[in-house]
Amino acid sequence: MKRLFLGIASALLLVVFAAVAQAVEVGDDGLHKEDWFTITFRDVAEDVAQARSEGKRLAIVFEQRGCIYCREMHEKLLSDPEVRDYIRRNFMVVQYNMFGGEEVTDLDGQTLTEKTAARKWGYVFTPTVVFLPDEAPRDKSVAEAAVATMPGAFGKWTFLNMFRWVKEKGYEKDEHFQQYHARIINELRAAGRLGEGED
Repeated sequence: MKRLFLGIASALLLVVFAAVAQAVEVGDDGLHKEDWFTITFRDVAEDVAQARSEGKRLAIVFEQRGCIYCREMHEKLLSDPEVRDYIRRNFMVVQYNMFGGEEVTDLDGQTLTEKTAARKWGYVFTPTVVFLPDEAPRDKSVAEAAVATMPGAFGKWTFLNMFRWVKEKGYEKDEHFQQYHARIINELRAAGRLGEGED
């Protein structure tokens, strides 16, 4: 009986430690934090240039306090080494608070807050990931210049494939994202990496 109790206690401790390992830090602003996100002055043109100088693309992610889908993005997607490592290698990610007051400079030079930027650019869901071109146009807003936008929460492969499609500049090619995604899913299924119904 004692051995059974010790076995159950050990198993529970492993579950607790695994849960703690998956927990993501939450900042004073109520947003979940990744230590590899880039903190900038939120001058979008400068951020595009910085990302380019590092051989990366700029992705802006809008989140908000208490967003369960944002938490899931951090705990289920950005904690997955395949997803996290691909994004870290290829993108500079800057986090914006959908209702925040930090200053933002749009590509067209207009000074905003995070909250007024979200309103101007038309982003209403969290999380929303906005992908910028590798060169910043000065006569457009972020929403006009964005090469792709991913509003809301998705499964691992939709999420990761959108980053891959942007990195490969799929938006300049004939293969729409949905076709690209379907092709990759079929390839993964053929390789035995996922079952029916997974995206």
